[in-house]
Amino acid sequence: MTLKEHKKHAKLAKPVTGNFGRNEWAILGGPCTVIKLLAHEVIGALSPAYKCAYADTSHNDDITLVPGRLTNGAMLDYTDQINYQQYNFQNPVMHYQLKQQFANADLILVNGNHQPAKAQVVIIDINKRASLQKRVEQLTNVELFLLADNSDELFDFIQEAIPHWQQIPICRLSDRDMTIAFFETKLKQARPVLNGLVLAGGQSLRMGFDKGNVNWHGKPQRYHMADMLKPFCKDVFISCRAAQRGEIDSQYPVLEDTFTGLGPFGAILSAFRENPDSAWLVIACDLPLMDEATLRNLVAWRNSSSIATAYHSPVTDFPEPLIAIWEPKSYPVLLSFLAQGNSCPRKVLINTDINLLNAPDPEALTNVNTPDDLEKIKKVLHQKTAAN
Repeated sequence: MTLKEHKKHAKLAKPVTGNFGRNEWAILGGPCTVIKLLAHEVIGALSPAYKCAYADTSHNDDITLVPGRLTNGAMLDYTDQINYQQYNFQNPVMHYQLKQQFANADLILVNGNHQPAKAQVVIIDINKRASLQKRVEQLTNVELFLLADNSDELFDFIQEAIPHWQQIPICRLSDRDMTIAFFETKLKQARPVLNGLVLAGGQSLRMGFDKGNVNWHGKPQRYHMADMLKPFCKDVFISCRAAQRGEIDSQYPVLEDTFTGLGPFGAILSAFRENPDSAWLVIACDLPLMDEATLRNLVAWRNSSSIATAYHSPVTDFPEPLIAIWEPKSYPVLLSFLAQGNSCPRKVLINTDINLLNAPDPEALTNVNTPDDLEKIKKVLHQKTAAN
């Protein structure tokens, strides 16, 4: 093997993010006070529906006292305030740590006079022309121009730096409704694509044979569930162990477990490892009473701003993790739980911000784990068939 052939690191699918998170815009070209006020109003308008964040740089570090115990050598000072929590760090926050802190945000606004972001909103203010010209190289993905009261057209250096400037929307900085509508539209367009994942990789130890092969509805259950998900998802995959791959019908895409030995938790992580920018409608294969109405209701009430959308289980009185939509922002959360020794997806749902629904028909959530369960469900299905 030559040096060129050698690969030191595994090739992983990376989430599409910027400096802070998925959906970030640097606002630049105006005074910092104007940028702060604009961010304040946009966040105020959108925060009821979206998780919003703001990033800036202080101008007065030289006159600000180091807070709390940091002056005495602490590396971290945490205070649980009445209305918020405050963290103060002694050491510089590394780039990857910033992304961890902002991972749950749907919208991140950045003071672009101090820090860059993946996309930009540019204020055209005659008084800040020279300052903006110094930052023209930061204008890599301008999506909106805002004209201040003293400006009626874009600067010539902007038109030269951005050949397609005429295709970028322009509005008045004072028109807050239009600016807010711009961000709201962008967030709706950025809603993650929904894929489906049928969990069929269990060993079915209590049942004594593969539950995914049980024929409840004219075909093996794993294929029945995959077919049910297709109308609601872009792509549908059957999750299985590597040893099972040869058993799966080639008509159905397979996603092998790469986080092995972790059961459903590992299957969900494996799906995000394959595609970290998709949301995943995860469903266990042992739900013979599952119906389209239950799936349709789950998708209709999906809240992509939450970690997940799940049904409340009347049996356990907890969220049901194996008929749920897991959003991309749940991926780092799942990994953090794993790092702390937890591999229970239900525990993740219990301890995070989720959208919890009541199932239109709770019976649809019934799963089958043992031969006794199987016989009971046979009777229920027979009764339903007879009634129809």
